[in-house]
Amino acid sequence: MAEIKFHVIDIKLPEGASIIIGQAHFMKTVVDLYEELATAHPQLKFGVAFNESSAERRIFYEGNDEELQKKAVEIAKEIGAGHIFVILIRNGWPINVLNRIKMVQEVCTIFCATSNQPLQVIVAETNVGRAIIGVVDGYSPQRIETDEDKKWRMDFLRKIGYKK
Repeated sequence: MAEIKFHVIDIKLPEGASIIIGQAHFMKTVVDLYEELATAHPQLKFGVAFNESSAERRIFYEGNDEELQKKAVEIAKEIGAGHIFVILIRNGWPINVLNRIKMVQEVCTIFCATSNQPLQVIVAETNVGRAIIGVVDGYSPQRIETDEDKKWRMDFLRKIGYKK
């Protein structure tokens, strides 16, 4: 019977960056994700890394920003699970690209799309390899929103152009 070890990986985002972590199933994923992000909008800066889980088990990477590419590779390596991808973006938000990413044929799951810190990835490890079990995305809630909080939320969404 195989044993399972659990790891908690603390993810430190580069300044001003957001992250999307998911699972896919083919090395072509890194190219398809690049194409979706590159055509999302011209100011978007990004780096993508994808962990190959068979053959030579390489980390494939693409992007249009060297710092974000290097950091995406670093995070993918630290997570160490096969067939996962890490996308780091700047000059945009996950909400701007998430549906495009979900529509990439190879994408199976999105674990998180966030700008939050702290961010932790919970990983299980067996004698075969690693798997992402889930993520801890920010802190636990401490209270229920008030009427004033609701007003703030709607005002904020209007301010950033997401609601009229």
